[in-house]
Amino acid sequence: MRRAGLLAVLACVALISGRAGAEETGVIKSYGLSSFGDLKYPAGFKHFDYVNPDAPKGGEISTLDYSGFQSFDTLNAFYYQGDYASGLEFRPEIRSLLFDSLMERAKDTPDDMYGLIASSVEYPPDRNWIIFNLRPEARFHDGSPLTAEDVAYSIELLKAKASPRYRFPLEDVEKSEVLGPHKVKFTFRKGANSRSLPLFIAELPIFSKAYYSAHSFDQTTLEPPMGSGPYKIADVKQGRSITYTRDPNYWGKDLPVNVGTLNFDRISFQYFRDRNIALEAFKAGVYSFREEFTSKSWATEYTGPAFQKGIIRREETPDYEPAPLYGLFINTRRDKFKDIRVREALDYAFDFEWMNKNLFYGAYSRDESIFQNTEMAAHGKPSPAELKLLEPWRGKIPDAVFEGPYVAPKTDGNGNNRDNLRKAVQLFTAAGYKPKNGVLIGPDGKPLEIEFLSEDPTSTRILTPYVESLKRIGIQASIRPVDSSEYQSRLKSFEFDMALQAYSGNPTPGPDTRDLWGSKVANLPGTYNLAGVHSPAVDALIEDIIKAQDRASLDIAGRALDRVIMQSHYLVPAWYRSTHPIAYQDKFSRPKITPKFSIGVLETWWVDPAKARHLKELQGK
Repeated sequence: MRRAGLLAVLACVALISGRAGAEETGVIKSYGLSSFGDLKYPAGFKHFDYVNPDAPKGGEISTLDYSGFQSFDTLNAFYYQGDYASGLEFRPEIRSLLFDSLMERAKDTPDDMYGLIASSVEYPPDRNWIIFNLRPEARFHDGSPLTAEDVAYSIELLKAKASPRYRFPLEDVEKSEVLGPHKVKFTFRKGANSRSLPLFIAELPIFSKAYYSAHSFDQTTLEPPMGSGPYKIADVKQGRSITYTRDPNYWGKDLPVNVGTLNFDRISFQYFRDRNIALEAFKAGVYSFREEFTSKSWATEYTGPAFQKGIIRREETPDYEPAPLYGLFINTRRDKFKDIRVREALDYAFDFEWMNKNLFYGAYSRDESIFQNTEMAAHGKPSPAELKLLEPWRGKIPDAVFEGPYVAPKTDGNGNNRDNLRKAVQLFTAAGYKPKNGVLIGPDGKPLEIEFLSEDPTSTRILTPYVESLKRIGIQASIRPVDSSEYQSRLKSFEFDMALQAYSGNPTPGPDTRDLWGSKVANLPGTYNLAGVHSPAVDALIEDIIKAQDRASLDIAGRALDRVIMQSHYLVPAWYRSTHPIAYQDKFSRPKITPKFSIGVLETWWVDPAKARHLKELQGK
């Protein structure tokens, strides 16, 4: 999602590379889009480098849901109410199985997109409008044509009724015009984010106007919606599983963006409310692929007959993606967390080194950036270019921003966090807190109470030593275990003190950054600004990110924002891992190349017939 280019640079790239042609009027015509005009794949490419174009189609893969909900109660992934099932929404690492979009993202580039429903695009150098030329052969699952009317309708529908993550960026779409059966134009308001908006539109789901004229869009539903993508919903067991089957009549199966991808005839997502039960079900063969996110389980529990016989393989694959933003978000909407010294003190009380040694088997590194593992992560003192963005806010952002990047407090890992706890107490004292009978009393005369949300035993296990550290300095800390549904509901309505949450990293951030940190969504339920950040400086730096005209400028703006967010202590940063720990039934094969920005399993792996036969022999079937 993001785009914009300088007129001279874009035109030069278009003409020299041969990847896009420019008319004499200056309007650029291209088969693809990227943020800064640079496309990896040439016109007429046959398939992505990270796929096997000859991969056999067939078989099944089943895995755990990746929505993080542990259950689901709706098949509407685009409305803010309810917990939606996996496979419906669009994510950086995997496309929607049910809905096609105008263009498809290449997973080995930061943000290149190539034609899916749209065969080409037209836009001026300033990108204040864009035309999508559609493929006449595009069809919905009922066989009806997918036309420009459907595209314009879909964008307006999302703009009017979808969850805020879709609605807000689309506010900059001033006009949607149907120029012909297979030609649609979007014009953006003056001053809109013209770099990112065309790509944001290009990856949105396209709905059938006829279908949603007869079905409600703005409500939860368990009725399988009609799409146009490579799969249809075959079976739904509410809260337990959802299964997709390949559409044998899928209109786009031979397009370059689809060759060698999505090779399974059936894809199913399984839901378990208990991690231990989920792992035992995997060992028993209930599902066939699993990525492990709990270091203790990975270190100690992947054993048993299925591993000894070779039925299940386990490995760690490199993770080159931007690290997820993972941490304990502090709800600054609550008065007790408005003082930055209180938030910084909470960071000093967190003993990551002890936890990593005793709970995580040394598997993790500490997060110190909202853009971990990217060039946007701050380092050293601010550069002159960063200072140009930061200086106007001196006095309104922490002084530490100008001194260097955020560095997490360290301990020796022996469990004696005495020095850091002493610093925490000093910060609380400076903020007006006083100890009384072993309890920390705030300026309002009340004990400082902090409640942590926990949605499963693993989270409770992680939070417990932190809670004990806080109790040592007089904070009345506690853990509130809730089920997954209540957990998500309370996050959406901001009913929490502190909560452990992760968000996927984005190699080219744009309007999505507003949803994480922007003032406009700080008090809007259902958005991702969990910390309640409401800062003019942050808003301005977000706009600097969105308006960046090249990747160097994006990195500069990203580092500036990183400094402000991290030095403002809106979260106690957690940890990340540089590998994907995965386990799977030994029936799959995969391409030699793994895409840099995706694990690639659902999109590029396939069932190997020879391995599948051998697996059945091992299983005694």
